[in-house]
Amino acid sequence: AGGDGGPPAPAAPGRSQVFATVVDTFLEKLVAAGSYQRFANCYRCFYKLQPEMTRSIYDQFVSQLQTSIKEEIQEVKDEGNLELLFNSLDKIVEEAKNREEPAWRPSGIPEEDVRSAMVPYLLKHRSYLRKVLKEKEEENRKVAESVLAGRDRIAELQQLIQARKHAWQ
Repeated sequence: AGGDGGPPAPAAPGRSQVFATVVDTFLEKLVAAGSYQRFANCYRCFYKLQPEMTRSIYDQFVSQLQTSIKEEIQEVKDEGNLELLFNSLDKIVEEAKNREEPAWRPSGIPEEDVRSAMVPYLLKHRSYLRKVLKEKEEENRKVAESVLAGRDRIAELQQLIQARKHAWQ
C-alpha cells in the first residue's frame, strides 16, 4: 500500500554520533590489528610455556588499552566541549538547509574577499550619510529662512521705531 502509515525516514545521525562511531570503529580496527595471534607470536616462548596466562595477559592488555583510549577521548570531548559544539554545528547545518542563496566562501584572494565584504557595508553607510546630509541641509535651509525672517522683522521694527521717533519729534 502507500507510505502514509509507515515509519518516518530516519534522521541523519548527528556529528556526535558519527564521532562516537568513528572512535568505536577505530578501536575495533586497533584490536583487530593487534590480534591475539600476533601477540602470541611476539611472545612465542612465553606462549609455549603458559598459553592460558598469555591469553589472560592479552585480554587484560586489550581491555586496559580500550578503556584508556575511551577515557582519553572522553577527556578531549569534555575539555573541548565537543558535544555542545557538535550539536551547535548540527543546528547550523539544519538551519542552512532552508537557505536559497549559497553561503559565502572565500575566493582565496584576500583583497577581493575584503572588498566583497566591505563594499556592501560602505555603500549602505554612504546611503545613510547622504540621507543624514539631506536632513541637515533641509534643517539648515529652514533655520536660514527663520533667520532671514527674523532680520526682516528687525528691519521692519527699526523702520517703525524711526517713524515713531520722527513723529514724536
